[in-house]
Amino acid sequence: VQLQASGGGLVQAGGSLRLSCAASGVTFSNYAVGWFRQAPGKERELVAAISSGGSTYYADSVKGRFTISRDNAKNTMYLQMNSLKPEDTAVYYCAAAAARSYFYVSSLVTDYDYWGQGTQVTVSS
Repeated sequence: VQLQASGGGLVQAGGSLRLSCAASGVTFSNYAVGWFRQAPGKERELVAAISSGGSTYYADSVKGRFTISRDNAKNTMYLQMNSLKPEDTAVYYCAAAAARSYFYVSSLVTDYDYWGQGTQVTVSS
């Protein structure tokens, strides 16, 4: 099983980035997937998640700015990040959790079975 994240980079505050995560070796549609981030000295936190059925969850800090989506036919998930702020600077990780239901999502790191390698997002002020 492999999750390959891409799309990170350096952007000015107010700018946008789109992260992608391609999955292989799993039946992607059977998994809830999420994006986490970890800033230096901080714990890894859930940014957004989407269930196998398409239900979404967002951290309060990104609501209205970030959009998570998935394309099961392409085994790929996305995170569109708009109106970026310096506090969004972190390494972003994609992750997949075996779906317990059509609507299942989780904010717990320990509930996720597979992880991507991380992609750096840096937002300058």
